[in-house]
Amino acid sequence: MAASQTVAPAPGTKPDGGGDRQAGGAPESNGVDASRETCCGLYHRAVELVGKRWSGAILMVLMDGPLRFSEIRDRVPDLSDRLLSQRLKELEVERIVERHVIDSTPLRVEYHLTEKGWALEPTIRTLKAWASDWLC
Repeated sequence: MAASQTVAPAPGTKPDGGGDRQAGGAPESNGVDASRETCCGLYHRAVELVGKRWSGAILMVLMDGPLRFSEIRDRVPDLSDRLLSQRLKELEVERIVERHVIDSTPLRVEYHLTEKGWALEPTIRTLKAWASDWLC
């Protein structure tokens, strides 16, 4: 095989040769399938929260800084006002996004990421890069 060719990893293994299973696809020696062990409730909740339709896109545009409702809507094509409002409320409840009322005339409301929201930045940027590499 030429040095420039790559070989796909064996099923159940990571590209670097590691994996959750022993050779032959058997569970690890402790008898517990590691993939089941690591897919805990918190992980599932996080994936459902960030992976909910439009949530990831909203978080991505808020990484550019605080935005008003209309600015978020304009930066996320096909997102309805109703769904944007619903997702912002859900992200507020989780303390990922904060709503900030600016005392001015007229009254302005901006949304920004909290510390908890900013902690998602590396994950979201990595997912965006993965999508560019593998889904285009």
